[in-house]
Amino acid sequence: MHELSVVFEIVKMVEEIVEQNGLNKVDKIILQIGELSSMIPKYVEACYPAAVDRTPFEETRLEIEILPGNGLCRECGKVYRLIENKGVCPHCESKEHEVISGREFFIKEIIAC
Repeated sequence: MHELSVVFEIVKMVEEIVEQNGLNKVDKIILQIGELSSMIPKYVEACYPAAVDRTPFEETRLEIEILPGNGLCRECGKVYRLIENKGVCPHCESKEHEVISGREFFIKEIIAC
């Protein structure tokens, strides 16, 4: 489970951002995780309490937004949800596609009080 080390890195990044911007208290951290990324949202959520334990972010809430994994069909040019359609274009049934979204993993927002 690599999520724990990644969540620790996120906490470090948020710490740096808070310090650089002179923020007092962080109420919420919002992450965006793509359906096709290597990060599993429920594991990120499970690791979060350990990563913020005994830090200034102990009371900070974590919110995760899931970004869809979309593909662009190389045959017909239509965009479709890859997981939902098992990688097969629902318009022309081609399996040839280019991933255009869903691999993202980033801090979307830090909400300070």
